[in-house]
Amino acid sequence: METLQTPVLIAGGGPVGMTLAIDLGARGIPCTLVERKDAPAFLPKMERCNARTLEIFRRMGIADRVRAAGYPTAYPMDVYHIITMMDPPLARVPYPSVDEARAEAAGRNDGVMPLEPYQLISQYTLEPLLKEIAEENPLIDVRFGHELLSFEQDEAGVTAQVRTIDGYDRTFRSSYLAGTDGGTSTVRKQLGFAMDGQADIRRMVQALYRCDTLYDVAPIGHGRHYKVSDQYSSGVVCQDSCRHFSINAEHCTPDDMRAIFANVLGAPIPFEMIASAPWRHNLLCAQRYIDRRVMLAGDSAHLVIPTAGLGLNTGIGDAIDLSWKLAAVLSGWGGPELLQAYEDERRQIGVRNVRASGSATAARRERREEHWVPWIKEDSERGREARERVGKLAVLEAHKTTVITGIERGYRYTNSTLLWPEPGEGPDPDAIDYVPTTWPGARLPHMWCNDGSALLDHFGPWFTVLRFGNAVDTAGIEQALGDANVPYGVLALDADEPAHEVYGGFGAFLIRPDLHVAWRGTATPRDPAAIVAVATGAQVTGTLRTFK
Repeated sequence: METLQTPVLIAGGGPVGMTLAIDLGARGIPCTLVERKDAPAFLPKMERCNARTLEIFRRMGIADRVRAAGYPTAYPMDVYHIITMMDPPLARVPYPSVDEARAEAAGRNDGVMPLEPYQLISQYTLEPLLKEIAEENPLIDVRFGHELLSFEQDEAGVTAQVRTIDGYDRTFRSSYLAGTDGGTSTVRKQLGFAMDGQADIRRMVQALYRCDTLYDVAPIGHGRHYKVSDQYSSGVVCQDSCRHFSINAEHCTPDDMRAIFANVLGAPIPFEMIASAPWRHNLLCAQRYIDRRVMLAGDSAHLVIPTAGLGLNTGIGDAIDLSWKLAAVLSGWGGPELLQAYEDERRQIGVRNVRASGSATAARRERREEHWVPWIKEDSERGREARERVGKLAVLEAHKTTVITGIERGYRYTNSTLLWPEPGEGPDPDAIDYVPTTWPGARLPHMWCNDGSALLDHFGPWFTVLRFGNAVDTAGIEQALGDANVPYGVLALDADEPAHEVYGGFGAFLIRPDLHVAWRGTATPRDPAAIVAVATGAQVTGTLRTFK
């Protein structure tokens, strides 16, 4: 049997696996992606890419294509609390459209706003789009209808057994294997990695519907979510087409979902139920992400509750972190600590986001029983009181469950061997609200330059030496990067750029390919070679790998 060769084998063709493949290909690394399904599934699953994910897509050059395929950028992102789609809303929680969020960001230059706002796009739209983009690169071999059965690894690589949908067996030999194969991951199970947390917390049913006229005829107003005060704790999610809608409900069976949607509509509007299936809430994170040449990313490494939108978005962060580290090692300049640091950095984010997802869900659940009582529709005093109570609770819930900018884009890697240490503990890595910081390990905040351009757009795909004025001589770091064959660019800005002050007055930075800060300084570094060695995984700083 012929053995097919590839530097990186990716098992799993969802958005995380596709993002990893696209970024590897863009970095010049050939890879092969295998996916059990014969085509992307028409199921909603996720429906919102957050601001950090869109920043990543922008750096990959695909953000505009994602937005063009998704929910129109001028459409409102409001959340309604309702009894039916035809009744006056119990509450409306406004959120800016993408266009409005862009306009707000254009008028601020304090580092708080993201370069790219969120985007509503259904997973069944995003998956085929990313597949299309991946297939445009000849370095990426996309094989749907190929299921990973098993693998073995040795000192030189990984040998994987794959079966096609028509029953043919294939053998793949790769330097590395990435398991992006979802919550029931074959890769994770074969590695024997246990998962910490809570499983089977809550049993739900999800259904997908097509209703061509609802978005246009509902008097309640346009929005993305409609949380229903009923005995099923249901909620309607507007998908990106504005013609498809999904409902998640509990205390019911898949057979109940047609009647539940009809009741939520509140009028005899024609619709088609496309799919209905049970699923479960889990809050789990794998105890490990890497074993020598095999890594986990996305749902194979962590499972969250959809509240707060931390599932796919955390996985995209995994993919972009793993991509540049794999590319560095395969290109010969990545040090021996680099791939282990993938686990060190991303597992702490997985643990943090599982915790944040649980907290957001708890904030909603603790008041859920107050959102519905059997008499909520009554034209009576107790009915009016019940409806008024829901309206007040909706506003209280909003910030706790959906506004978590610190978790989304303010996450900071701590205890990483790839970061130049500074004295002190640094900013709170678990802060709910985003506060700009350039502490090593943090994502570099978005800023506008004096010429109106976005500073983050000036960074190349690899390392960047960022310098403000001439207070810090970066020649030593540049020399060290060159000596280590590390691809890098230099971005020299005037000291009067607004970013200089917002970035804490530091005169120079070493920025990683994922736009996280590796080092910053106010004076010329004494040992620039050591800084580069740490940032590229060639030297350990002595930082402990202890995460809680």
